Amino acid sequence: MAAALPDPSTLTARRTSSPRWRRLILFVVLMHTAGALTALDALMSTRTAQGTIAWMVSLVTLPYVALPAYWVFGRTKFQGYVIGRREGDTALNRRLQSKLALVHRYREPLPAGRRQVQAVERLAKMPLVGHNRTQLLVDGEATFRSLFAGIDSAGRYLLVQFYIVRDDDLGRELKRRLEAKARAGVRVHFLYDEIGSYRLPAAYVEELAAAGVRVQRFHSTRGPGNRFQINFRNHRKIVVADGRRAWVGGLNVGDEYLGRDPRFGAWRDTHLALEGPAALCLQLPFVEDWHWATGEILDLDWEPAPAGDGRVPVLVLPSGPADRFESASLMMQHVIHSAERRLWISSPYFVPDEGILGALKLAALRGVDVRVLIPERPDNLLTWLAAYAFVQPLLEAGVQIHRYQAGFLHAKAFLVDDLLAGVGTVNLDNRSFRLNFEVTALVLDAGFAAQVEAMFVADLARSRRMTLTEVPARPFWFRAASRAAHLAAPVL
Repeated sequence: MAAALPDPSTLTARRTSSPRWRRLILFVVLMHTAGALTALDALMSTRTAQGTIAWMVSLVTLPYVALPAYWVFGRTKFQGYVIGRREGDTALNRRLQSKLALVHRYREPLPAGRRQVQAVERLAKMPLVGHNRTQLLVDGEATFRSLFAGIDSAGRYLLVQFYIVRDDDLGRELKRRLEAKARAGVRVHFLYDEIGSYRLPAAYVEELAAAGVRVQRFHSTRGPGNRFQINFRNHRKIVVADGRRAWVGGLNVGDEYLGRDPRFGAWRDTHLALEGPAALCLQLPFVEDWHWATGEILDLDWEPAPAGDGRVPVLVLPSGPADRFESASLMMQHVIHSAERRLWISSPYFVPDEGILGALKLAALRGVDVRVLIPERPDNLLTWLAAYAFVQPLLEAGVQIHRYQAGFLHAKAFLVDDLLAGVGTVNLDNRSFRLNFEVTALVLDAGFAAQVEAMFVADLARSRRMTLTEVPARPFWFRAASRAAHLAAPVL
């Protein structure tokens, strides 16, 4: 007698009632519920419409992949960071407000210049200050010669902050000088980004600490809202000596920044040395960063010291993901819109947002000489590919795109007409505009602008100008790869 076939509904009931199947169903339900709830967070917090749509769709349809990705890359606000220039009744704010009043005594009263930078002053919550002396530093040799001389001359304290610090020849030279100053009784505070300097060995830090240097990493993941957010970085490079002299710009600490890495060859970069009240404006973001990392409010000198015969007006704009507004992006848009005759920009990464793209097109269409200088050779393949998706519409609007040929271009600088120039850490990409802590020094001085012009002229002479037919002539696979890389623009 033939055996009776089992009832399919009975088999299904048995499977779904087994512990393994119940756990699987529970996991699926929980993941999709968490995905839907997280999609609401993306709706309320993601800054761009494209990013909001992309995150919401992926979180609802594929939460197994999108949820961990959102925890790492999704948030656009850095939670818990206190900005002492504005954050209400906090201990840091109370301590700094009286100090900043001293800096405001040197607020520069130039009417024409103030109109150019008024919006940036409001973003920075700091004034355009006069009585400074500036020095444009081109490439690593000039930068570290000036910086090391400044470190050696410090008599009371040193504030040193870099995104990348390496344990190589240059990194060990910096360490040796900081240790010597600490042993001589100078207070040395050394801050580095925990992600940018993830390869820095523990021995490097321990030896600095043993010599009396206060060493601290900037905790990008500190705080419950940032626990998994390795997407936030402190990209600032700031050195302050005694509150009198300061340095800021594109160079980190590593042998490649002196052109010693055969992979990159000659390294083209720009830094700025300041002396005068503006040094205190660079001291301020360091104090805020140190406070975030340690909870400590540093006791420093806040009495402005005019730089002898220096008369150069400088405005320092710290920016980052804790700002109420997208300060770096708004600053660059304002700079572009203010150009009447000339706008030259140098950036190693070119993944601009819609605001910057529109501003560049409008500047070119109204007859401004717009030139964007970017590298020919990449250090990051994804950002290099993505740049090709942005250049064609700009070329069609009349923007000149120049690609630097004589090594790797890492300089972050701009020149507007014959008066305004900027040097800092901001790249023309979404990461600098929204995800990184950055800082820019804007200088309103015809003499300094002439130096920046000469620097650009030399760089442009070592570059090639892109043509309208260049991108369409690329193979289809290259253009497709470029468009695919472009989709990652919000996190590049």
